Amino acid sequence: MAIARPVRALALAAALVWCFFIWQLLSPSGTAMTKDKYLSFERDPNLDPTGEPEGKLVRASEDYAPGATNSARINATLLALVRNEELEGMLQAMRDLERTWNHKFNYPWTFFNDVPFSEEFKKRTRAVTKAEIRYELIPKEHWEMPSWINQDLYDESVKILEEKKIQYADKISYHQMCRWNSGMFYKHPALANTQYYWRVEPNVHFFCDVDYDVFRYMHDNNKTYGFTINLYDAPASITTLWPETEKFLAEHPEYVHENSAMNWLTDKTRRPDHTKDANGYSTCHFWSNFEIGDMNFWRSKAYEDYFNHLDRAGGFFYERWGDAPVHSIALGLFEDSSKIHWFRDIGYQHIPFFNCPNSPKCKGCVTGRFTDGEAWLNREDCRPNWFKYVGMG
Repeated sequence: MAIARPVRALALAAALVWCFFIWQLLSPSGTAMTKDKYLSFERDPNLDPTGEPEGKLVRASEDYAPGATNSARINATLLALVRNEELEGMLQAMRDLERTWNHKFNYPWTFFNDVPFSEEFKKRTRAVTKAEIRYELIPKEHWEMPSWINQDLYDESVKILEEKKIQYADKISYHQMCRWNSGMFYKHPALANTQYYWRVEPNVHFFCDVDYDVFRYMHDNNKTYGFTINLYDAPASITTLWPETEKFLAEHPEYVHENSAMNWLTDKTRRPDHTKDANGYSTCHFWSNFEIGDMNFWRSKAYEDYFNHLDRAGGFFYERWGDAPVHSIALGLFEDSSKIHWFRDIGYQHIPFFNCPNSPKCKGCVTGRFTDGEAWLNREDCRPNWFKYVGMG
């Protein structure tokens, strides 16, 4: 018996719907796309034309020449924690930043290492810049595992973190690095008279010409911290970080700024599973491989008290607390959020994420591209929450 045409059409439509449903269930990204699809399809503001930031800007002049008698440079440095074996990656990052910015302003470079720098490292880095370079050794008391950390507990904690597939969990040097970047670097004697720093890591890229003194911008416009990329962290790496923060805040409620970014830190709507698994923390953080900051904030009593509380809690070793969430939580709580600046005009990449503005001063990156990795990585972008709660200043 022939089947009526409308019935055949209905059956075909039902089959197509069923196939699409099965594909959604079985495809690697199906669940994520169904659950979090709104995370990946917002319009990136970097697609809009980008100019220089508003406010007072200081241009290059002969007073920025190397060794200038009346130097216009303020007490600031380009700063890198780097090993001798990372030389090639460091040279690449230096060349990018010298080409796009520092050849005009000649701010000094300060390199830190937990072992002495090799002569090859010194020779080849000196060849990349006309600016002064300082090579500094980290004091053992700033780098080594502190005495109150229990080695057996640390070993067991590493096993648990590895079971949760937390990257670098088994590398003691990574834990040490996170602790040093969180609360030790600004205590180094070589930085005693330095206020501002621009952190640079090996193998990063800079894409855009910047024609103003970035440090003077921070100083003259009353900015404390600058970032380019804003991400979610892995909740399993920082399970007790927010509970410890809440303990600290219960003892020191006076440290929370009236114009804090608390809502950014505790948002439950965008990625509720993250907030739940991190026990109340959204896990949003400034990706600190790029940060331009005023060390007076880290030297403040509020931050020192906070870091010491966290340090004694042991999470830098028993978990994998990173300097990015630690810095971000502190800034989000203790600083006026209007003093935190998105450097949207500085094109930047640290694999696999970009900040690529729409500007004729930029080349080598794709405008508005957040990642060149797997599509699901777009979900890691927390800038929309920052823009929602704080703005784009």
